[in-house]
Formats: sequence, structure tokens, C-alpha cells
Amino acid sequence: MFVSLREKEESTTSTQAAQPTQEYAIETRNLNIYYGDFLAVQDVNLQIQKQKITAIIGPSGCGKSTLLRAFNRMNDFVNGARVEGEVLMHGVNLYGKDIDPVEVRRRIGMVFQKPNPFPKSIYENIAWGARINGYKGNMDDLVEQALRAAALWNEVKDKLKRNAYELSGGQQQRLCIARAIAVRPEIILMDEPASSLDPISTLRIEELMQELKKNYTIIIVTHNMQQAARVSDYTAMMMLDSETRAGTVIEFNDTKTIFTRPRDKRTEDYVTGRFG
Repeated sequence: MFVSLREKEESTTSTQAAQPTQEYAIETRNLNIYYGDFLAVQDVNLQIQKQKITAIIGPSGCGKSTLLRAFNRMNDFVNGARVEGEVLMHGVNLYGKDIDPVEVRRRIGMVFQKPNPFPKSIYENIAWGARINGYKGNMDDLVEQALRAAALWNEVKDKLKRNAYELSGGQQQRLCIARAIAVRPEIILMDEPASSLDPISTLRIEELMQELKKNYTIIIVTHNMQQAARVSDYTAMMMLDSETRAGTVIEFNDTKTIFTRPRDKRTEDYVTGRFG
């Protein structure tokens, strides 16, 4: 039987009360991710600050998306995937045996690379997730609040019954963000959320992220160095380990330092376009 994540948090908080520590939105300790016998991500130790935007960058194939999906146990859906180490939220290991992964994914929402609205109305795209998660309040109000938070309300308020597929790509992605917001997460994961969008839609998503971080922690994977530099507060640089060929974080710092005074030569070469 699963234990409520909230109950685990309260239990952990009470046992740690005598030893106060810095609480992060999410923290990894010696995190290793495997697909079968293949080590995909190796020995990641990160401390993600609350209500900030953290970017994960690095060349293709270095494990960025695999790491991102580990934060809310999306890798559970991949056959043979397994995790060693810890992913902590409020001091609770999200991979504990009695933790409900469905609750983890409610608390840590995700927006994917390509917009993936449900084949339903705009209204139902927001309402459906909230409904199955037991929301008992005024659904009309919740839908409006989520769409406003995603900067989409004014564009769709008169066509809420229309199919979500009638929206533009940029609007669909903002609808997916609104859908994530509607179940009231604490953290929003974004995997290349603007890679399939035009420059104007990309700018809207970036502006939206800046608004959202007032209330949410955002972790974004991006190949776009300019985007990482523009929107993020912190940046994690990933590379393949030369011996194991597993992805690992080689440098983590505030974004300005990563882009102007990186400690690792490989980071400097990557962010300046010398390779990658």
C-alpha cells in the first residue's frame, strides 16, 4: 500500500526538526539511471532552488531528458529502466518503496517537446486531469485560472468547447502548460518546450516561464544556448563520461557564471559553440 507523500513529508519534517537544513525544491544524491544493464546517467548530485528556472544543457545523447524524467518518475514507463541513489523532495526519497508515483507526477508536472493536447475540447483538456485527481471546487473557475496563468485565457475564452487541435502550435503548448498547472504542482518540468515552435511562439513561452517562476519551480532541458542564457537562473552542464559513456553533470552554477566564467573547459567550448 502506498503512503501519502504528504504524510511522508510531515514525518520527515518532524524527525529533522532538530537539525534544520536548506530545503531545495528537489535534490538528487548519487543518482544513477539504468536501462537494463546500460548506465545512461551517472552519479548526479544536484540541488534545485525553489521558484527558480534551472536549465539542463549539453550535447545530444548525454542524458538530459533521461535525467529530467527521473525527477517525476516518468522513466518508470520505460521497460527495464531503474534508478539507484535518491531523488528528494521535502526530504522524502521519491523512489521509496511506499511512494505512489502517480502522486509524484501530480506534484511534479511535465510539459513535453511537442505539444500533446488531449483530443478533447479546450475546457476538458484542463478539467480532465483536475477531475481525476479529485478536484471538488468550481471547475469553471479552475479552468479560467489555469488558462490565465498560462497566458491563454484571452485567446480562447470564447471557444472553450472547441477541439484543442484547432489551436496553433504555440497555443497548444501553452494549453499543455495550463493543463499541468491545473493539478496544482510545485514543480514543472519542460523538455525542449519551444523546439517545435516559431520564434514568436518561443518568445511567448519564455515570457510565460518568467511569470510562472513566481509560483513554481521550473526545470527545463534545452539545446538552445541563447534560450538557456535568457530564461534560466541556474544551469547544469551535462557531458558523456569518457570512460563509462554515461551522461553526467560536469558543472552546475548560476547561469551567468556558466556562460561567462565556467570552471570546466568543456563547458566553455560547448556554450561558445566550439563543439556540440
